[in-house]
Amino acid sequence: MPRRSSRSRSHLVFLSLCAVAVLAASCRRSPEPLPGAATEPAAAVRQLVQHLHDNDLAGYARAAVPPAQYAELEAAWARGHSRWPLDELPLHDKLPTLLATLAAPDAETRLQRAFKAQIAGQAASVRQAAHSLGLFGEQYISHQGDYSDDERAHYVQLVRALGDWAQSAPLSDPKLAGSTIATLTAAARATGLDSDAALQEAGMTGSLQRLAPFARAVKQVLAGYGLSLDDSIAQLRTGLVSQQGDHATVHVQYPLAGKDIDLQVALERRQGHWYLARTLAEVDAVLAAARAAALVPGEGDAPPPGTGDDSGDSPAAAAKP
Repeated sequence: MPRRSSRSRSHLVFLSLCAVAVLAASCRRSPEPLPGAATEPAAAVRQLVQHLHDNDLAGYARAAVPPAQYAELEAAWARGHSRWPLDELPLHDKLPTLLATLAAPDAETRLQRAFKAQIAGQAASVRQAAHSLGLFGEQYISHQGDYSDDERAHYVQLVRALGDWAQSAPLSDPKLAGSTIATLTAAARATGLDSDAALQEAGMTGSLQRLAPFARAVKQVLAGYGLSLDDSIAQLRTGLVSQQGDHATVHVQYPLAGKDIDLQVALERRQGHWYLARTLAEVDAVLAAARAAALVPGEGDAPPPGTGDDSGDSPAAAAKP
């Protein structure tokens, strides 16, 4: 009898510890929702970032603007008057060059050589460079740039978190560098987007679809260095701060590189759906410029069929003896 009682107590203790562990793990994975999480504006932000989690860049673009604007952006892209949403990225104008560099036949050799010459074995120097860049970025964002107060506060948090991550990440590890280069060069070649002309030919939706696997590869590489963007997105929480008519402010929280990022974003309702107000303003400006450019002959538009100087069907060609 004593043995059986002792075993029973042991089993109960074990089961209790398991229950505590499960509850603790559940608490870590599912923190309390923010107030107003179930409201339409808060849900709209979560639905938008879910596309980024899924590497669905075309789905993100469709969800970011009203359908009529998406169609107009597609047409403006085809005429060379827009590269939205790529122009929301830092150094967006360098993207075709970056892809071309990564897709070059000798990219692996050249990049490995550059890494060995400049970074391999330089852990202390890399950490110092990351520290300096982080300080510079924080100072620049704090005092320069066209940012709202909320955006400025958000970007400062981002720079601090990424700066701290970069200082501790194994950026000078030769083995990781080798796998990183192999992953990114293969993904860049698969896009077939090594020039602005290639982007224009593929179209907006087509380009975003081709870039989706490259975005996945970039996230895979960052996760290898200890920065999991998918985990950050999966743990993102939203809540409602205020709503007045067709305007709302949403509270957003998410972890990044061990830091908690906290911000507020403005949303606007159009045609019954909620969109980020800054994105709408940027797209309104892009489309206004595209409409103006479309009125100027030769501003990015390809010549209509039959009007080229060398076309056998053109009036000029027909007049030739």
